[in-house]
Amino acid sequence: MAGKIKIKLVRSPISTPDKHKRVVKGLGLRKLNQVVERPDSPVFRGMVKKVPHLVEVVK
Repeated sequence: MAGKIKIKLVRSPISTPDKHKRVVKGLGLRKLNQVVERPDSPVFRGMVKKVPHLVEVVK
C-alpha cells in the first residue's frame, strides 16, 4: 500500500455518535464535500472503515 488516498466527506456527522465525530475530525474533514489526501496506510484505511456511511474514497 504505497501512495495516497483521497477521502471525501459525503454525509454530516451531526447526529452520529461522538466516536464517529472524532474519527471524521481525525481524518481532517470539517466541511461537506471536502476532500483530503492522506497516506495509504492501514491506519487511515481503518478510520475510513469505521465511518463508511459518512465518507468515501475518491480516485
